[in-house]
Amino acid sequence: MSKDRIRKVRFSPMEGAAKNPYIGFTSYQRFRGDPLFSDIIVRPENNLTETERTECYPVSAEATLMQAGEAGFYPDAEVAYIRILWKDFEPQRKQYRYELIADILNKAKDNGQTVMFRLMPHSTRASDDVPEWLKSVIPCPERPIGERVKDSPSDPLWLRLFGEAIEAIGKAFDGDPTLDVVDVSLTGAWGEGHRVADYPKEALEALADVYARAFPNTRLIGQVAAPWLSNYLNARHPCGWRGDGTGEPKHMTVFYPAAAEAMPDLWKKAPISFESYWWLGEWERHGWDFDEIIEKTLAWHISTFNGKSFPIPEAWREKTEYWLGKMGYHFVLSEAAYPEEATAGERVRVFLKVLNRGVAPIYNEVPLRVRLRGEKEYLFRTDVDPREWLPGEHEAVFDLPLPVDMAAGDYEIAVTLSGEDGPVVRFETQGEWDGAFLTIGRVSLS
Repeated sequence: MSKDRIRKVRFSPMEGAAKNPYIGFTSYQRFRGDPLFSDIIVRPENNLTETERTECYPVSAEATLMQAGEAGFYPDAEVAYIRILWKDFEPQRKQYRYELIADILNKAKDNGQTVMFRLMPHSTRASDDVPEWLKSVIPCPERPIGERVKDSPSDPLWLRLFGEAIEAIGKAFDGDPTLDVVDVSLTGAWGEGHRVADYPKEALEALADVYARAFPNTRLIGQVAAPWLSNYLNARHPCGWRGDGTGEPKHMTVFYPAAAEAMPDLWKKAPISFESYWWLGEWERHGWDFDEIIEKTLAWHISTFNGKSFPIPEAWREKTEYWLGKMGYHFVLSEAAYPEEATAGERVRVFLKVLNRGVAPIYNEVPLRVRLRGEKEYLFRTDVDPREWLPGEHEAVFDLPLPVDMAAGDYEIAVTLSGEDGPVVRFETQGEWDGAFLTIGRVSLS
């Protein structure tokens, strides 16, 4: 092989963002292509809007279905965010409805989505309470008249019993490639941490230990209400965090900044996710600064966003596309170098320069593979780990061990971020792309 004839190629970034797995807006309590839904009511005491029957999966048949075009738009979603009630999964003590979760994963897979999942202890409505069998074990409070949020039982025993359900889910579904992220439940309605400080630290740590033990192969995200617990969990299992209430001024200026400061490096190993306070149409109605919300969430390294199941105002389409173009990872192959000539049996060194123009790494194991294709096709899996590509520029150098019986001739060199069976992560690079591989050049084998 001539060591002097090295071919260097520079590439231009594509305009806009590619559709890629694990990032972006999520569908909420529904799957890709399903209608949006609404059951908005206006509370007379404060003139604020709220939903009543869309808190839990499956969504009530009483909710009004709509298409996004009726009142705005909603981005296509690679991720389905689904949360179900404890009572629906464990209606009788230690009798688990695994088929409910299996059905969710199958529907997501059929629609080309991965799942972010949460088992909720309860919601706020009487019909969405803790399991009936728990009420015979410990006192369980009702929703106070005139209040929106319902408390969890004060006896921390329920955390241990809830943890048994989490362990059952982990035993059945940990490592399922469609179950990409498990959203850690805490106390209060929806498991989002209401009055979490009222519970013994050791009981909450024990629940965190359950999640770490039950899901060794699945990504976890904690709640913004308890940064200390997410840090505790992160020491045992990579754990990101999620913030419900995005957009609301106090969340954006007080709660989230404090949480981000308390959990400064979690985003490097596990995803950060946000959920809309109300929905984006209400942001517009209240005059909240969409540009400021976007920039703050990007600074906190957002990978996914749950905008509920309400259309986004059409006037915000361009801003939303900008947001999506930064959210999560966005890999641009900007440069490649390789020898123009090689000989069978040699090791061919390849150099790549990659720019991550997003705000987070990819957290999934997605191998960098190379294809040489001439009369025959050869595939090589490199030892490059794209999970190490934090925002900014990165260099990857690797050798391709050419088979000794490789026939002479010209070979196309192409690269891909994908496993044999997993989803393809597309480089946001202009060039010849066949749906999986991006061509970077040709090498002549003598």
